[in-house]
Amino acid sequence: MLVPLTEVLGPARDRGRGLGAFNVIHLEHAEALVGAAEDVGLPVVLQISENTVAWHGSLAPLAAATRTLAERASVPVVLHLDHAVSVDLVRESLDLGFTSVMFDGSTLDDAANRSTTREVVSLCHERGVDVEAELGEIGGKDGVHAPGVRTDPVEAQRFALDTGVDALAVAVGSSHAMTERTAALDLELVVAIRAAVPVPLVLHGSSGVPDDGLVAGVRAGMTKVNIATHLSSVFTGAVRHHLESDARLVDSRRYLGPARSAMRAEAARLLELLALR
Repeated sequence: MLVPLTEVLGPARDRGRGLGAFNVIHLEHAEALVGAAEDVGLPVVLQISENTVAWHGSLAPLAAATRTLAERASVPVVLHLDHAVSVDLVRESLDLGFTSVMFDGSTLDDAANRSTTREVVSLCHERGVDVEAELGEIGGKDGVHAPGVRTDPVEAQRFALDTGVDALAVAVGSSHAMTERTAALDLELVVAIRAAVPVPLVLHGSSGVPDDGLVAGVRAGMTKVNIATHLSSVFTGAVRHHLESDARLVDSRRYLGPARSAMRAEAARLLELLALR
């Protein structure tokens, strides 16, 4: 069933549990992620990033397929536009039935970030769509953010109150696009931000955080946990294995199917890990 972000994010925060948010690059990803959520009976956030939109050349086809899967799912599924820097793309996502939007104004100066985020919040809330935004820079995004950046709790509180966002992405030690799980979260900072900010916190760049770090981060106060690169690595690893094992293989279903299954199994494991089961 397709649901708003706050319908599953608020209860997760109140119970001290994490909510898995995983990126969709193509249909097999969406199928794997919805299947994983159904396997463990937990909600999931399906994220389509602006970078993925650019790669496909448009948003509508992948969004339509992903939304159909979400609507037919037996568990709550959020359809989320991730790292949108274009307000026009946000508007398009509203028309396509997205239930959540992450506006990324981190490359703007502070005044412009707040002003545009408020504009996005107004647009989305008029349509019953939730908004996530970002104050502090998250390490590694497109090579422009330093991994050492940290979010100030007081500034995070002011930003959330000033913009009216429903969730806030904060910088606490993770970094985008990591292929090794070696990042260490600043758990004391997470606790401080959680105490100061009135909305649920979002951890980006979580692929680089090991299992015990993810659990500790959720227990310290993180709620929505974004994982993309790690699951893509699992998917690609399975594709590579099947292609290398049979040089005559030409039917893409023969290697995409096992890759989808591998991603489904790992996503299910992560959903349960984050839910502290």
